[in-house]
Amino acid sequence: MTKFAGKDAFNLRVRVHPFHVLRINKMLSCAGADRLQTGMRGAFGKPQGTCARVNIGQVLSVRCKDANGNHAQEALRAKFKFPGRQKIIVSRKWGFTKFSRTDYIKYKQENRIVPDGVNAKPFQD
Repeated sequence: MTKFAGKDAFNLRVRVHPFHVLRINKMLSCAGADRLQTGMRGAFGKPQGTCARVNIGQVLSVRCKDANGNHAQEALRAKFKFPGRQKIIVSRKWGFTKFSRTDYIKYKQENRIVPDGVNAKPFQD
């Protein structure tokens, strides 16, 4: 996306965070190593890295202009690198908001919505 559309032309929302800690139980494999380790006794392991536990449809959301829609779909072909089942769905909503495209434009002209970061909320009197 950055290569074709530019770094300011899209918002990428990653919906999962790597809170799950991966651990490793190091085992020695040289001669005489049998005196230094106890196999699976107390094999809790030391932290090696982190990962995210992901459900279907939980990974990424991209917001961009319609002109860059093809670039976004091409960038999301990285779905083949993730295990499991992924789909690319083009939303009918305006960006990350809960409003449809026509409603968003209408509400914006009537000053009935207020910008709220990457989102928009209805104007409260």
